[in-house]
Amino acid sequence: MKSLKFKLVEIFLFLSLYYACIAAEEKIQKAKRTYIVHVDKSNMPETFTDHALWYDASLKSVSDSASVLYRYENVVHGYSTMLTTEEAEALGEQPGILSVLPEVIYELHTTRTPEFLGLGKSTTLFPTSDSMGEVIVGVLDTGVWPELKSFDDSGLGPVPSHWKGECQVGKNFSASSCNRKLIGAKFFSKGYEVAFGPIDETMESRSPRDDDGHGTHTATTAAGSVVPSANLLGYASGTARGMASHARVAVYKVCWLGGCFGSDIVAAMDAAVADGVDVLSMSIGGGLSEYYSDTVAIGAFTAAANGIFVSCSAGNGGPIPSSLSNVAPWITTVGAGTLDRDFPASITLGNSELHSGVTLYNGKQLSDSMVPLVYGGNVSNSSGGALCMAGSLIPEKVARKIVVCDRGGSARVQKGVVVKDAGGIGMILTNTDTFGEELVADAHLLPSAAVGQKTGDAIKKYISSTRNPTAKIGPGTTKLGVQPSPVVAAFSSRGPNPVTPAILKPDIIAPGVNILAGWTAAVGPTGLQSDPRHVNFNIISGTSMSCPHVSGLAAIVKAAHPEWSPAAIKSALMTTAYTAYKTGQKIEDVATGGPATPFDYGAGHADPVAALDPGLVYDATIDDYLGFLCALNYTPNQIKSTTHRDFTCQTSKKYTLGDFNYPSFSVPLETASGRRGGADSSSIIKYTRTLTNVGAPATYKVSLHSQTQAVKMSVEPETLSFKAQYEKKSYTVTFKTSSMPSGTTSFARLEWADGKHIVGSPIAFSWT
Repeated sequence: MKSLKFKLVEIFLFLSLYYACIAAEEKIQKAKRTYIVHVDKSNMPETFTDHALWYDASLKSVSDSASVLYRYENVVHGYSTMLTTEEAEALGEQPGILSVLPEVIYELHTTRTPEFLGLGKSTTLFPTSDSMGEVIVGVLDTGVWPELKSFDDSGLGPVPSHWKGECQVGKNFSASSCNRKLIGAKFFSKGYEVAFGPIDETMESRSPRDDDGHGTHTATTAAGSVVPSANLLGYASGTARGMASHARVAVYKVCWLGGCFGSDIVAAMDAAVADGVDVLSMSIGGGLSEYYSDTVAIGAFTAAANGIFVSCSAGNGGPIPSSLSNVAPWITTVGAGTLDRDFPASITLGNSELHSGVTLYNGKQLSDSMVPLVYGGNVSNSSGGALCMAGSLIPEKVARKIVVCDRGGSARVQKGVVVKDAGGIGMILTNTDTFGEELVADAHLLPSAAVGQKTGDAIKKYISSTRNPTAKIGPGTTKLGVQPSPVVAAFSSRGPNPVTPAILKPDIIAPGVNILAGWTAAVGPTGLQSDPRHVNFNIISGTSMSCPHVSGLAAIVKAAHPEWSPAAIKSALMTTAYTAYKTGQKIEDVATGGPATPFDYGAGHADPVAALDPGLVYDATIDDYLGFLCALNYTPNQIKSTTHRDFTCQTSKKYTLGDFNYPSFSVPLETASGRRGGADSSSIIKYTRTLTNVGAPATYKVSLHSQTQAVKMSVEPETLSFKAQYEKKSYTVTFKTSSMPSGTTSFARLEWADGKHIVGSPIAFSWT
């Protein structure tokens, strides 16, 4: 009888759970979310004379309440709207609808730099101020703080004639907020507001005005005007200037407190193409998907087809392999490296050990006497104590002490606030395995210093070795000439390319650690509400910072060579990038302490002076990109969803990823056990490339440098002679590969040289 009761109870619970799941699924089905609807514009039903009428009618056929949020005319053909899952599926079955994609919410990838990159040198290669002023850099981000001196338009001529944009008026933002430097500003919030409700204008501005700081920082990094005596709280003093300081800036605000919504991003890209920007800078990233369902990749394709150079941040997911975002080959994907500048602060322990950290704190310093030192994990009432999470520290055990906190779990500056609120008077922020020896400086609200993992371990060991540990933190300073530099930042996202392994990503690295640039007056340098300080410049880190560096450098190359395609500009930046220091040693990876690889830095670190005169470039046309999609076995519908072009791959033509004309090489290989047919231990693979001469007539000879004996390489022909500018020559690389264990990677380099130019390409091998 008892077992029968248990059986009945089990059946009752199972049925309850089953019907609860059904109810939940029905609720999800009925819940509305934003979709981006891609249409085949050329296949509008004959019953309609206008696309807007077609869009409205198609919506009404599946939903009584849905309305169009945005209509897209340039980078995407279609519109965005709110639908249930069932309505979206029904709409996708209608004729003329290419795809109905759920909206993706993207996130931000959050003075010394021009000199570090060699832009302070005098060279006849640099474009004139007038030609530089013809280039417009569009920035999609959190908006702009227009009153900064970084947007001063003194000395600039009339706005370029090809500019068609406007200065959109909104809260605290008038038409006069724009000038001949900041020539346009718009905001896009419909996707955000339909998800979160109307913008709370007590919290953020429903206008292009930047309440966050990130957008102002990226815009001024790319193309800010020259500002003497720039600094953050006395640190990094000097003249601040964007990479392309005479270029014009157009700002598109797409990121809000709740994130960056795909429907708003597509609308902004659509506007930027219509407005006439020459460079599009996007320091944002989201999920990975095939290109036909990646709205940023789709928008970037049309932008590139219109002659616009598109650069995006690689992401801050490093050092984890395959952590990249924004990997489409028509996007320039930018990783982050360091500068030769640091902000050291000394840490003295009670046992007289002296250590070094970094800080941007400039308030009242601790006294010169020793202060009690504790580890957060030992003075906590929760498991979050080691990380100094909110509410985790016990005030009685923290008061008047320096607290050691582990990095991770919460914002670095927030940990300092937690220590301060608990009564602590100082903080030492220690790296764990994840961050290694990477040091990122912050403008903390109490005396603080960040240290690497090794130093952190030594400090914790000292704390556990004595009953009354003590320490003192010295004031921070600015130090130049730090070596080695650059090194690849630990946070910088890494390859291999998770979507298309045969395309090497990232493409390039640029400065992204401790970067000084313009800031909003709406928040302090920490971005915390409790930070009362106001600054005109801030120092922050991320691939969000490296991306606008490359955007600005692309603007310089564009000004010098206005006839070059986006692919040619990208090639110039990549093939002239460097991978070794002047000593000959390879660029280091701070995450490992050893040499970095092309999966970390792509083609290498940007060298803008060399990029102005690359000698040869790997150009790519729309047909090249269509061939690339054919090599991916995309259907005509998928190709049209990506490119908005009618194209059918030729059945008689062989399309291979190895023949896509990219400036770098990635060779995915199978182990013997992974090959069809089994035990064959070697295979022959051929990649063909075409070079375009953009310099004087010259003869180039090839050289190969390899780290592995598992792949034998040869090039045919070994010499290329160019007799005229823009002449094209092709060559083929043959890889004879041997089997290696799965997970093995190795690298090589191919260079063409004429005695003046070196046109370099990294080669990455990976066995799976």
